[in-house]
Amino acid sequence: MSIRVRQQPVRRRCRALRTGVPLVTLALAVTGCGASGGATADSSRSLAASHGARDPGAASALPSRGGTEAAPAAASTAPSAPAATCTDRYMSGMTAAQLAGQLLMGGIAAAHPDQAQLATLRDNHVGSVMLTGRSTAGTSATRKVVDGFRGQADRVTGRQVGLLVATDQEGGRVQVLNGPGFSAIPSGLTQGGWPTATLRTQAAGWAQQLRAAGVNLNLAPVADVVPAALGARNIPIGSFQREYGHTADTVTSHTSAFAAGFAQSGVMTTLKHFPGLGQVIGNTDTTADVVDSVTTAGSSSLTPFRAGIRAGSPFVMISSATYTRIDPKHLAAFSPTVIDHLLRGQLAFKGVVISDDLGNAVAVRSFSPAQRAVNFIAAGGDMILTVRPSTVPAMAQAIQTRMRQDASFRAKVNGSVRRILDAKRGAGLLDCR
Repeated sequence: MSIRVRQQPVRRRCRALRTGVPLVTLALAVTGCGASGGATADSSRSLAASHGARDPGAASALPSRGGTEAAPAAASTAPSAPAATCTDRYMSGMTAAQLAGQLLMGGIAAAHPDQAQLATLRDNHVGSVMLTGRSTAGTSATRKVVDGFRGQADRVTGRQVGLLVATDQEGGRVQVLNGPGFSAIPSGLTQGGWPTATLRTQAAGWAQQLRAAGVNLNLAPVADVVPAALGARNIPIGSFQREYGHTADTVTSHTSAFAAGFAQSGVMTTLKHFPGLGQVIGNTDTTADVVDSVTTAGSSSLTPFRAGIRAGSPFVMISSATYTRIDPKHLAAFSPTVIDHLLRGQLAFKGVVISDDLGNAVAVRSFSPAQRAVNFIAAGGDMILTVRPSTVPAMAQAIQTRMRQDASFRAKVNGSVRRILDAKRGAGLLDCR
């Protein structure tokens, strides 16, 4: 497994970039602010330089007396509480069911959406949708499909919480959306043979096509490093030529170029499948007990993820394999060691952690849908991807039940919703007026 974006005016986006925005919004903030199609290192440096900057929505006006200018904050004897951010305002109006729904991404057939499945997503307040399968309908027809369901997004205190609409648009044999208006994207291995400047330019064009179709999140690029000696025997990646190359350097430079091109056109990207599927044989979609006995927390194959995170990647997807030299007791998707300690701690990722498919993948069949959802959030994950909408009600209910029972789990849910809403805010999906 691997709505049209309501863009802020260019002047406002550029002002936000100068004043500082959260990490998860940086990939979008750069759009229209003079980003060039040059070396990807330049965009990486500019994004990383703003890491940790204050949310502009948190700025508060100084109090005044009688219309006169207020004294500097330092002169105040009692510091005032910061004004609520846009994300705060949305979260304060959400019910437990709405909070749980924001943690879910449900799959819907891109070619012929099932109305009963869409109703399941709506009834469970699901905040993100993935277009799945294969469609040859083209950009205009896909846009009509997206416009047809994006209106079902939740409303909080009278304001809509816009849907994230995602798909798998890697290229080669993994390209969901095709037809008039969509380019035939070559495989990752072919892209990896291009100069990075060429890939960035091409990726910017592919992103524009997704935007025209109403898609604002691509579940790509593939950051997995498949050794040349393993090649096509690596079923999930190598057999489909999804990798950009066989060395960490090549994969790092080309994932960075792909992501920079998408950022230039205002579509978010997802580094996958952390901590890497390059060393496995089995495919977690179709095989149970997929094991990587090679990768460690210090492996060079983590370099593409590390570089993408430093550049401001907004999403990282977690693998469902087991990594015996990192955490032999848990699938990566259910491992606090992988998510909280390695990804969040050592690699300092502050964005949205999304699962690989937890709805239909054979790797998680031994767990109930409720267990899959709770285990992923408890391990530090944020957004649960399920290509089977029928699993959504059990997942949503399990999250709400655990929230009532466990304060620490409830705090994790709140943190995850905050990261997701920050990403949506950066994509122009929240009304922050």
